Amino acid sequence: MAWRALLHGAGLALACLGAQAAPADYVDVPGGAFTSVLPQGAVPGVASVVTMAPFQLRAVPVTAGEFRDFVVAHPQWQRARAPTLFVDARYLVDWAAPDRIAPAPGAATRPVTNVSWFAAEAFCESENARLPTWLEWEYAAAADETRRDARADPAWRRRILGWYERPANAAPPAVGGPANAWGVRDLHGVAWEWVDDFNALFIAGDSRTQGDADLLKFCGAGAISIVDRDSYAVLMRIALLSSLAAADTTSSLGFRCARPLHDATP
Repeated sequence: MAWRALLHGAGLALACLGAQAAPADYVDVPGGAFTSVLPQGAVPGVASVVTMAPFQLRAVPVTAGEFRDFVVAHPQWQRARAPTLFVDARYLVDWAAPDRIAPAPGAATRPVTNVSWFAAEAFCESENARLPTWLEWEYAAAADETRRDARADPAWRRRILGWYERPANAAPPAVGGPANAWGVRDLHGVAWEWVDDFNALFIAGDSRTQGDADLLKFCGAGAISIVDRDSYAVLMRIALLSSLAAADTTSSLGFRCARPLHDATP
């Protein structure tokens, strides 16, 4: 991704700095066959099965407390110090200070939000990880507490959609909800999440390809060719991500990290 090269070129990547974040809980997600809601083949709108390679995923989203420790260790990512090329004016705007989160009960255990793609990627690099791809996130998020793919269950769909319908005008809850069949928590119901290839979710031209600065007005264009139109909650997530630039932040968008799972077979 060109943006990752830009991050490294600016000297803000962390892999070579030697300062690593504390070990986090990653779970193994075995690979397998998977049909994405986005077409993966040459024919638009036609589903195709992809073979997912095994990977590791953070069990919960990165918390505000963890991100606070990160910006203390790497002050170049503190508010007002991170280059405006990599963060917008809302970056960590809800914090009490550049290196201190708001003193609210449980604030440190909530997912960090108001972080850009660049800042999220830098954090993941500090764990020798990266942001998950869209397919990795979608694959893990298709599971419920007992089934690896619950997407055909109307009751599960309604439960997931119920969270997406709630206004995002309150602080997210603390991480640590029930684990799904993979052992991953909070993929739904807590915060939206960045993915590594969010800018590749465009299926048709939208405002950014036409020179229109009013991005959000066209946010649905990134999901035009979605295969399964009944997966409305996932469609909304694609629409949000496809409306963003890498420096953008929102009060409901956080992230988690992923790693390849070596020496494993699907």
